[in-house]
Amino acid sequence: MTARKTAIVTGSTSGIGLGMAEALCKTGVSVMLNGFGDAAEIEATRSRLAGENAVEVGFNNADMTKPGEIHGLYEAAEAMFGRVDIIINNAGIQHVAPVEEFPPEKWDAIIAINLSSAFHLTRHAIPGMKARKWGRVINLASAHALVASPFKSAYVSAKHGIAGFTKTIALEVAQHGITVNAICPGYVLTPLVAKQIPDQAKTRGISEEEAVKVLLNAQPTGRFVTVEEIGALAVFLCSDSAASITGGILPIDGGWTAQ
Repeated sequence: MTARKTAIVTGSTSGIGLGMAEALCKTGVSVMLNGFGDAAEIEATRSRLAGENAVEVGFNNADMTKPGEIHGLYEAAEAMFGRVDIIINNAGIQHVAPVEEFPPEKWDAIIAINLSSAFHLTRHAIPGMKARKWGRVINLASAHALVASPFKSAYVSAKHGIAGFTKTIALEVAQHGITVNAICPGYVLTPLVAKQIPDQAKTRGISEEEAVKVLLNAQPTGRFVTVEEIGALAVFLCSDSAASITGGILPIDGGWTAQ
């Protein structure tokens, strides 16, 4: 990867987002973190990433349900770095319930954060990428961009939407040195997935141990995908070696969607 690129990674104070931010920092990319959590812990993470990798690392707490704050996130990164070369639309939330019991406010929040926020950040980033004739957009989808599971109507809908969004924008910017791809992880043991385990157990009327087996039964490898594996894929997609990979809906799911 060309040195001293800059990136925004949404939802990057923990889990997959933090893993991708850390992987980028290790290659010399300056990163604007985004998310929520304990302020002292976030500052410690920001300081550690900057110090260990000799890069600039910022933090912006934009609410990804609010288009105005998403614009502010982009402007803050541009002000700090001078430009934004890479965006990773990773922010996401989950709720598990049968459709007739699914709270409408949960539906609206999941669509806003998991789908609409990617549109809002991407539309701000593309003009600068076009002007520089180089850019990378990575959308964190899911195996659920390719297949469905019960009780996840909003999440599956949002992730299928991300797949369509990815393909469309990839075609629009294909001749401008910009690639747009979606990474589709299977189950990764992040805080988001850990929270699903008791929810799945309650919804299905089974124990939490059995709920873990239900999750991993989808993945022929029989293990969780690691954050480090996803970070490595993101770094590759940001490299010049991946310049011809665009519009890809790329599974990293232990064989889940091969079945």
